[in-house]
Amino acid sequence: MNRPLRAGFIGGGFMAAVHTRAGRAARGVPAALASSTPERGERAAAALGVERAEPDADRLTKAGDLDVVHVCSPNRLHVEHTLAALAAGAHVICEKPLATTAADAERLVRAAREAGRVAAVPFVYRYHPMARQARALVADGQLGTVLTLDAGYLQDWLLDPGDTNWRAHPEAGGASRAFADIGSHLCDLVEFVSGQRIHRLSARTRTVFPERGGEQVTNEDTAALLVELGNGALGTLLVSQLAPGRKNSLTLELHGTRRSVRFEQERPEELWIGEREGSRLLLRDPGAAAPDSARLSVLPPGHALGYQDAFTAFVADVYAAVQEGSHPEGMPTFADGLRAARLTEAVLASAAGRGTWIETAPATEDPA
Repeated sequence: MNRPLRAGFIGGGFMAAVHTRAGRAARGVPAALASSTPERGERAAAALGVERAEPDADRLTKAGDLDVVHVCSPNRLHVEHTLAALAAGAHVICEKPLATTAADAERLVRAAREAGRVAAVPFVYRYHPMARQARALVADGQLGTVLTLDAGYLQDWLLDPGDTNWRAHPEAGGASRAFADIGSHLCDLVEFVSGQRIHRLSARTRTVFPERGGEQVTNEDTAALLVELGNGALGTLLVSQLAPGRKNSLTLELHGTRRSVRFEQERPEELWIGEREGSRLLLRDPGAAAPDSARLSVLPPGHALGYQDAFTAFVADVYAAVQEGSHPEGMPTFADGLRAARLTEAVLASAAGRGTWIETAPATEDPA
């Protein structure tokens, strides 16, 4: 398939804007968009430069001229919209969480496999060149054996009780909010960079405001985890959407027997390298980077790359997988979305047991 891919988008909000920009930059054609109402779809399509609006998701998935469908709808609709897109023969990029239950995520993994379609989830922080560089340092043994880790994902957009969003209501967002929304990104990056799976965890969660926008809230505002990796490394993870001044503060610090490394999403052009005899900053430089990092460094040093660039690189990999039948290194698939759903359920189960340790080692038999 040499022609540009024609892409459809379900949803018209912030993430749809990110997806359409990435799709266009990845040389796709933003062909159709559907939102929650025909009127919203028309407005979003015009604002985002999409060729046409469809009245609803059903009409979009049945249009017949789309190669790939980006599912950016509320969490509770991901299963319905993804299954419809796969049934119509489209490849799918589905926003995380892939589904609000692990059982539904398993259904989607199986459906994508049976359909023979490329199916991806945008864990896009993998696509920062310096996150890949940190991964290469670990894989090359430059940290030594990883002993501990300290990670967090902090935001403040739901700081006040008057702040509300559909994600805060379980019927739309699911049983978990803060962890499913941003903690899933954090755990994915922990496992991706460290090369180790989380084998067990202990979690506590808190819902600070039981009501938002006149509606009852039961999913969490914050989550704190202790984790043990497959090699025995211990770590702490803090997730919050009520951290004043923190807009999108994802950080990952790994401590090895030789060196430490720290990646900060809001400072994506650098890594902090810690050593006993002194520390330094490693700046992005494709000429000296690991091959997987250099591949994503599409601009010279000093020309900053950020979140949208990472998202575009992800979409470009997915589109390449569709067109070439390849699987680019590190491209997150529905199997990774299923992993996140299982970790989310483990966090909720542990929190319900007031910090009970839950085993989370990957299953030996997996629908992926």
